Amino acid sequence: MTATAAEPAPDRTGAPRRPRSDSTPAGRTLAGTAALLRFALRRDRLRLSAWVLGLGLATLAAANSVHTVYPTAADRAAIAHGSGSPALLAMSGPAHYLADYTWGAMLGHRMLGLLAVLAGLLSILTVTRHTRAEEESGRAELLRSAAVGRHAPLAAALATAAVADLALGLLLAAGLPALGIPGLGAAGAALFGAATALAGLLFAAVAAVTVQLSAHARTASGLALTALGAAYALRAAGDAGSGTLSWASPIGWLQRGYPFVDDRWWPLLPALALTAATGAAGFALSSRRDHGSGLRAARPGPATGSPALGTPLGLALRLHRGLLGGFAAALLVVGAMYGSLLGEADSMLGDVDRIREALERLGGHTLADSYAALTMLVVAVVGGVHAVLATLRPRAEESAGRAVPVLATGVSRSAWLGGHLAAALLGSTAVLLAAGVGFGLAGALSSGDGGAFLRLTGAALAFAPAQWVTVGFAAAVYGWLPRATPLAWLMPGYAFVIGYLGPLLDLPKGLERLSPYGQVPRLPAAPMDWTPLALLTLVAAALIALALAGFRRRDVD
Repeated sequence: MTATAAEPAPDRTGAPRRPRSDSTPAGRTLAGTAALLRFALRRDRLRLSAWVLGLGLATLAAANSVHTVYPTAADRAAIAHGSGSPALLAMSGPAHYLADYTWGAMLGHRMLGLLAVLAGLLSILTVTRHTRAEEESGRAELLRSAAVGRHAPLAAALATAAVADLALGLLLAAGLPALGIPGLGAAGAALFGAATALAGLLFAAVAAVTVQLSAHARTASGLALTALGAAYALRAAGDAGSGTLSWASPIGWLQRGYPFVDDRWWPLLPALALTAATGAAGFALSSRRDHGSGLRAARPGPATGSPALGTPLGLALRLHRGLLGGFAAALLVVGAMYGSLLGEADSMLGDVDRIREALERLGGHTLADSYAALTMLVVAVVGGVHAVLATLRPRAEESAGRAVPVLATGVSRSAWLGGHLAAALLGSTAVLLAAGVGFGLAGALSSGDGGAFLRLTGAALAFAPAQWVTVGFAAAVYGWLPRATPLAWLMPGYAFVIGYLGPLLDLPKGLERLSPYGQVPRLPAAPMDWTPLALLTLVAAALIALALAGFRRRDVD
């Protein structure tokens, strides 16, 4: 937003007052930061608590799981021997961890890179939410009309992300030694927690830069997520090769602290310096743009819009295309990474008794089929994250006030919500197809079986009815209880915990049946059964009808 500054009024002596400028002392540019921080923590107390506790407890559960699944040194040596392939090193971390594969080394090798990505995701979303999204909605302008300094919103957003990151780091540093597992000492746990927290702080600083570049929150978060993905890709490419390229990635620096192995703190220093420099750049750039605008000029749109934008489905597809494209590309890559291991499944997992028993529990003629069935479930649950995000997009449109002008036209409530739900149904199927194509192509190449492509792609698409149920459940929550939309995440979260950890921990199989993903035949390990897929489709249709009925009855926010 730009405007011509008014001439400052004279003071009591008649001399003109000096106008305010960005060269004001830091105390004035940061005025109100503490109040905004308290407000942000109040708003996000449930969201941040869920993130911190979820990541922390999942890591503690993973530490306990590796202690249970690999009880002997022979088991750990076998899995270390199978983890030395370039594909597995790209998915986990540097090969130095494999030299002495204790329980601590296994946890650092397999979890630190993943936690760095998730902590970075948490920080990016937090900073974007409290800066660019606030400007886009107009709330930031209202706050800045009070005694709030220019840099206070950005400082409060970074502080909010820092509180969450440090809380996660402290939880890991204190919780891992408390498990009493040999090899998980206090020094290694402190380094593990510090590296995780620093990863979150670094990408919070990256988001502080990207929110200055674009006037739109989705673009700003997309740029920051691109940087996060590039850092992970550089780390993966380096670890799969000589390791040199990993030094170009801050995630590679953090992993080379080698917690629970060498406990080296010095690789965290360049990450800390990069965090400080990037955060300072964010503050400097914020002084060079107008409020509500970005440094990168927006491209002019076409003179006339597409006729499809005049329909509810066309508008919904336009709004969902960024999310859909990002998830489809990500799952294509993830599927290809998992598929590249299919040819090594027998040698990689066959020597570990607990894993072999868990995979045999899924059925299948070969261990590779069982591995594909279990992996496909994990990929499908990740696709369920897209299903929930796409289904809850109408809630964001409603909260931002963009739904009311559309509904004020001749568009009915059912047509408006139905367009978004149709986009969510089509999108959730498309991301499964992308994952299946990636898994099928890489699996066929690694195993030398050309027919594996169609089998594995079909195995991914078999989860489409389960995704539709996830869409229906999230839509029903939104239609009737819009303030309770976080409940929509229960379905993919439960499916991941039970479906992935259940076979490893030998949990009762009845728990898996409570999830729609547990009703899907485990192709290619199990034979195809169309009955549960038809029933899931009917359940999804009933839930969507329930959602439309609830949305027609309640008030629009």
